[in-house]
Amino acid sequence: MSGALPLGIAAMPRLVRSTEVAAQPWRNGGGITRELLAWPAGPDWRWRLSLADIASDGPFSSFAQVQRWFVVLEGDGVELTIDGQPIRQTLSDPPLHFSGDAQTDCRLLAGPTRDLNLMLRDVGGGMFEVRPGQDWSPAAPSCGLFTAGNGRCKADGLDHAVPAWSLLWFDHSPSTLRFDPDRPGPAGWWLAACPGDHPR
Repeated sequence: MSGALPLGIAAMPRLVRSTEVAAQPWRNGGGITRELLAWPAGPDWRWRLSLADIASDGPFSSFAQVQRWFVVLEGDGVELTIDGQPIRQTLSDPPLHFSGDAQTDCRLLAGPTRDLNLMLRDVGGGMFEVRPGQDWSPAAPSCGLFTAGNGRCKADGLDHAVPAWSLLWFDHSPSTLRFDPDRPGPAGWWLAACPGDHPR
């Protein structure tokens, strides 16, 4: 696992700063990726979270039996053509959910973008927009928070400072979480992974 210990080792959340994760080139050369979380390590992961910098138009890699969640973090966005259906994704759009089996081509709308990607293989889960100051109850055994800005995450009475562009991951989900960003604007995204159907 990149930037973290294996799941189940620590009861307290783990903090992964994206600025401390090494970038790796895409297989097709169209951008770079920073793997924030992958469990288990290696090619047979069950879930994987990464940041992608897309520098040019081109196809996405195919991932059989994988469900993908995608959200634009920086830049003017992209147009994804998924099995022939064009879908625009910009900073103001909620996370897009689609199949990793789909033939997916990406066109930049106006220059490079940075994007957050959650991939789930044979597990349920999802990516959900944070509503600042509102509690979120994860219906999943493992969950996390990716932040768009600095703030504080409260989890079952404990308070955690989280810097911008960071992942706070809980191997064992608290009953409730809340994120309070330091300033107005996009706050971040809740992340969940579980062996059943998609949680709320």
